[in-house]
Amino acid sequence: MIELLLGTIGLVIGSFLNVCIYRLPLGMSVVRPPSHCPACKSRLTAWDLVPVVSYIFLQGQCRHCQAKISGRYAMVELLTAVIFLICLRTLGLTDFLPAALIFACFMIVITFIDYDHQLILDSVLIPLAVTGLIVNSWLHSLGLADMLIGSLAGGGLLLVLAIASRGGMGGGDIKFAAALGIWLGWKLTLVALLLAFIMGGFGSMLLMILKLKKRKDMIPFGPFIAIGAFISLLYGNQILVWYLRSFL
Repeated sequence: MIELLLGTIGLVIGSFLNVCIYRLPLGMSVVRPPSHCPACKSRLTAWDLVPVVSYIFLQGQCRHCQAKISGRYAMVELLTAVIFLICLRTLGLTDFLPAALIFACFMIVITFIDYDHQLILDSVLIPLAVTGLIVNSWLHSLGLADMLIGSLAGGGLLLVLAIASRGGMGGGDIKFAAALGIWLGWKLTLVALLLAFIMGGFGSMLLMILKLKKRKDMIPFGPFIAIGAFISLLYGNQILVWYLRSFL
């Protein structure tokens, strides 16, 4: 029963994340105006906004003008629900579960905005950092020193790489890693970045093989950082234990 409830909540929140992904890069409010068709500007009714179901029922088209609706809207809704269920299965009904769900929502928004626009917005990173500070202070999961060192370690490492690569790493990536340090602490932030570099190499090759990106295209690194951070949040300590037992 709890899985069904949380999955449904994930679908609904995923619908709101779609609004954030679309509007924030345009500098629009995520509250006003109400949801509408981007093509004909017709206001959408509650029946048009039922996650996934409306997309299937309307066959991926606007009810009013029949303009095509991207299937990615339904994909983001489903992805959010699946990630919520993964968090539940991994963490159980613990005090940290709501924090993990909030963190996952930030990662989804950052991933898709960066993929679409090659931007990691301060309007997302600042709430991410503040929320991490509040969560860790409330749950006493990380001390202030660990959060500060984590932020400096994450942002500092990517800053060094940006200087060494002469711009190969964007400023948004640097600030993103610094914000993650507040959430994860320095150990798990380093795990997140290591995973991001590994996945970034394989992911870039896959995007080119699938012809979604060309060799000369800019491939955003933010999505790989986000995936690495999410894995590190849930499984970072287990990864560290495995590494220490296997290699040290």
